Amino acid sequence: MPIIEMQVEGMTCGHCVQSVTKALQARDAHARVVVDLAAGLVSAETMLERASAVQAIESSGYKVLPCNRA
Repeated sequence: MPIIEMQVEGMTCGHCVQSVTKALQARDAHARVVVDLAAGLVSAETMLERASAVQAIESSGYKVLPCNRA
């Protein structure tokens, strides 16, 4: 499965990690989600398109920042 990396603003605790993980897994039950709270990074191994992953996270109340990577 492809890996999507996103910079996410507003995550501060374990509940945030659960919210983001559940939001992605609600759209792809087989998604593997890793959250680095300190860096504000979410890596998801998922079949979702990037836009769908962003929408899932933002619908949970977090802001996905533009990616500066090439």
